[in-house]
Amino acid sequence: MNLSQSFRGYLKPFTESVLAILIGVLVGAIVLWASGYDAIAAYKALVVGSVSSLTNFAQTLSQSTPLILTALTFAVGSRTGLFNIGAEGTVYFGAIAAVGISQAIPNPLSGIIAGILVGALWALPAALLKVYRGVHEVISTIMLNWIAFYLAVWLALSVFVSPSNANRTVSIPPSARLPLLMRNTTLSWGFVVAVLTAIVVYVVMWHTKLGYEMRANGYNPRAAEYGGINPKAAAIWSFVIGGMTAGLAGAVQVMGVPPSYAISQGLANVYGYGFDGIGVSLVGRDHPIGIIFSGILFGALSQGTRQMQQVGVPLEMVKVIEGIIIVAVAIPGLLDLINRMFRRGRA
Repeated sequence: MNLSQSFRGYLKPFTESVLAILIGVLVGAIVLWASGYDAIAAYKALVVGSVSSLTNFAQTLSQSTPLILTALTFAVGSRTGLFNIGAEGTVYFGAIAAVGISQAIPNPLSGIIAGILVGALWALPAALLKVYRGVHEVISTIMLNWIAFYLAVWLALSVFVSPSNANRTVSIPPSARLPLLMRNTTLSWGFVVAVLTAIVVYVVMWHTKLGYEMRANGYNPRAAEYGGINPKAAAIWSFVIGGMTAGLAGAVQVMGVPPSYAISQGLANVYGYGFDGIGVSLVGRDHPIGIIFSGILFGALSQGTRQMQQVGVPLEMVKVIEGIIIVAVAIPGLLDLINRMFRRGRA
């Protein structure tokens, strides 16, 4: 495929995503006006809150960091023909692993490696259930997410609880924290790690034999198996790689976000990133490079919507508008996913 063909291949999804963003913004504006709010002021506040200054933009990038990593989990599964929604539970264990290992080996690399390894291990049960027992990954990952939640809560507030504050775990030691990229923000080297991880996943999925086999299995499993590809190996690798990125998300979240550098009560500071990553992946069309930009978009929405409340838009309406934009932007990617699943089902 030459450069011109490659550009045309990416132009269509890019155009669809831009149009979806515009439609989502327009529908959101109509809802705001119909509810008696100033849509122009609200959207101005959203933009100001997310990108109007270096500090705000840094916060946007910080918000996007775990979303990029959990989106990769879903994207790798989707490209392999799997609907892996187990990133949520894996994030918890990645965070727990980073907190635990950093107490014994206080440097950033140990926490990152621990998050990756524990994430991969937690992904294995769903992989083995899928491959050897035929258990659908949606069922197994949902159940494992709840197991992970309650087990992680127990570990956080019993095993690793802070002696001085029962509402959080012990903190990551200063020598094990990810350095900040900008003072007075929460943007750390975790964002760089997330972007580099997306690039590595892209190279693996599109420029290695393993990635080709995984994508071929997702496109047409019967044809892939006929061509000598092992579908069980492709599925297991999909779960393992996805577990690595989700575990890394949990690790960088607690290692790189001040001031606590710890897991708070109820896992509040690591909760929800796995589920939000599904939307980020759909908007990025399940492509690692697209996910970087869609992750930043979601980060901007998360950061900017806080500013909307300062112009009189209540939190409930802010969430409605945020949801409308996200749904509109995710629709093209969702249609792509449904098309791939339907094609795989026919095969």
